[in-house]
Amino acid sequence: MEIKYRIEGMDCANCALTLERGVARLPGVEQVQVNFTTETLEATGNFDPQSIAQRVSALGYRVVEADESSQPPSVSRRAPDGVFGFIRYLLSSRQTVLALGACLMLVLSAVLILGLEGAWSDTAALALQLGVVLLAGAPIMRRGIKALLVSRRITIDLLMSIATLGALLIGETGEAATVIVLFALGEALEGYSAERARDSLRSLLALKPDQAHILRPCMDCAEHLGQEGYAGGPCPFCEPHAVTLPVGEVKVGEIVLVRPGERIPVDGEISKGQSEINQAPVTGESSPVTKGPGARVYSGTMNGEAALEIVVTRPAEDSTISRIVRLVEQAQSQRAPVERFIDRFASWYTPAVVALAALMAIVPPLIFGAPFFDLADGTHGWLYRALALLIIACPCALVISTPVTTVSALARLARDGILVKGGVFLDLLARARAYAFDKTGTLTRGKPAVVQAVTLSCQPDKERCSSCDEMVLLAAGVESRSAHPLAQAILAEAHQRNFWHEFPEVDAVQSIAGQGVRGMSDGALITVGSHALFHQSENGVNGATCQALHDQVLSAEAIGQTVMLVSRDEQVLGFIGVSDVPRPTSQGALAALRALDPRLHTIMLTGDNPVVARQIADSIGGIDEVRAELLPEDKLSVVRDLLGVYGTVVMVGDGVNDAPALTAASVGVAMGGAGSAQAMETADVVLMQDNLTHLPQAVRTSRKAHNIIWQNIALSLAIKGVFLLLALPGWTTLWMAVFADMGASLLVTLNGMRMLRE
Repeated sequence: MEIKYRIEGMDCANCALTLERGVARLPGVEQVQVNFTTETLEATGNFDPQSIAQRVSALGYRVVEADESSQPPSVSRRAPDGVFGFIRYLLSSRQTVLALGACLMLVLSAVLILGLEGAWSDTAALALQLGVVLLAGAPIMRRGIKALLVSRRITIDLLMSIATLGALLIGETGEAATVIVLFALGEALEGYSAERARDSLRSLLALKPDQAHILRPCMDCAEHLGQEGYAGGPCPFCEPHAVTLPVGEVKVGEIVLVRPGERIPVDGEISKGQSEINQAPVTGESSPVTKGPGARVYSGTMNGEAALEIVVTRPAEDSTISRIVRLVEQAQSQRAPVERFIDRFASWYTPAVVALAALMAIVPPLIFGAPFFDLADGTHGWLYRALALLIIACPCALVISTPVTTVSALARLARDGILVKGGVFLDLLARARAYAFDKTGTLTRGKPAVVQAVTLSCQPDKERCSSCDEMVLLAAGVESRSAHPLAQAILAEAHQRNFWHEFPEVDAVQSIAGQGVRGMSDGALITVGSHALFHQSENGVNGATCQALHDQVLSAEAIGQTVMLVSRDEQVLGFIGVSDVPRPTSQGALAALRALDPRLHTIMLTGDNPVVARQIADSIGGIDEVRAELLPEDKLSVVRDLLGVYGTVVMVGDGVNDAPALTAASVGVAMGGAGSAQAMETADVVLMQDNLTHLPQAVRTSRKAHNIIWQNIALSLAIKGVFLLLALPGWTTLWMAVFADMGASLLVTLNGMRMLRE
């Protein structure tokens, strides 16, 4: 069986490790995974679900039942902001309320000691301090002991408990109370910061509308019963009316009404209306896109100024925004190599620290006669120094240094229309030095477009003339009834020249299989066809005019253009050159990628001939190498060769073709994820827009995250190293050690959250 719980009370990644190990020890549990950033626990095996809930509770965390965890925690559980937000957070749970109460008691004890004199004030202060240890320390000590007994882990809770009890043992009651309160408040602040980081994911969940307005017919209309034989059911006289339903109840094929300014609740196609759609939540596009009937729209995007009727094409649970949220949640569990190493390191590091602290407390007094307890002159004994070492050496900051940065980066990219399926791919993307690009559909549009129209009367110094316009218009009239890609390219060119409804009437349209099309227009035979077709004598064209264009036609074909000649009766008017053209964004994307690192090596992979491939590469710029005439298995071999040379290779494609090469690469990047469920499921990185605009941003963000992770590691180790050196001669107090440990954890958390900034 499989079960999923939401867990509350995890303050850092160490908590997740403790839970994971504790639940894994239960009978029948085959696999368990605890995700700190999404606060979820997933377990598989043959077990009693109640035993897992009991184990989680025994370890000091709160279990949210499985049916409740399926509800989006997005809006109601958002962490409040600012100082007042932190105070509200302290009042949100029993443990944090106890910590706040203990803090107030500690302040009162300090007032009694500093402001009043007499035995009674000292006694009252001592009682308050003991109360502080009991109030704030009991939950921490209980959790630390349970983690040791159940999970076989020495946690920060246990280390703090030992330090507090040790301070009480040597008579440092005030310091024991200070240590436990600082730790409790530090944990609360850490938990608050973690909530703020989790808000980045919840902001995605919040994009999912809860309700939809469905257009449904009037049923069993009392007003019209009996009219014209109407006896019930859908009323033929009434217009459909809007019914508001939970979005989960909307069925495929139903029509959804989206009013101006509302968020589109489902994936679908517009059946009625035209409006500007803000697609930034899904694709990251900065400007709204105008869409009308037949256009695809996505759940979570914002409708503009006009009402739309949308035919539902996907159920709510399979909508684009739902898949984005699901993939981002799954990405949190894909740990980067450095994070896995730190987790393994912490598993033996903490017991080693405990052993070292024990030796530090025992060896100097036994062998060198050094003081075990504190001296009367204030000199700290070796027991005190060992307790400070326990606190300083806690690996909390080290363990949390990576996950907070990673989740912040993944959420930041997801909000911009870039899905990275885990920290491991973020890490690989940061280190990659070779980028292989599929040509067709990735660097180019992937469909033919008119690149030139030439007639005998064209003037060389003009890009467009009336004779060209006339030829394109005639060709568009003949091709208007064809669905062939070349015909669509001619029609698109006619529209580009502002010919929309001016096509000449064409009759008796006849397709010439594999060669062209002809039809009658205004009594003249209009033929649009290949070079080979016009060389056949039975077409009856004027050979002289055809020959006059011969050299230009051969030149166009030599650079990879598909040439279609156009004739009116026997007179050849000219030719239209069609080719796959680079995307307008490809050049800028490659230039931005090169600006990030001039050492990057870029390769274009294509099945086209070398001449066409080289021409496309030169027109785009920024391509170091071209590999042409490649079959899919050849592209796979090229990627493997690049892996041998560069170690880490990024393959960029459209997510449908070249699947073997995308899979073999270190990181497979697919474009157009908003329109392709397959791309979202198969690639390691998905660019929701159908172009390369966001690829440089993905690389830039991954490198920034990589740098911040190593900054956090260095920062946490440096702080611990400094205070460790201060602890050996006894210059570090226990409260300073707590401040250093929790301060380091907060610093690395806040540093990692910088990834959420624009």
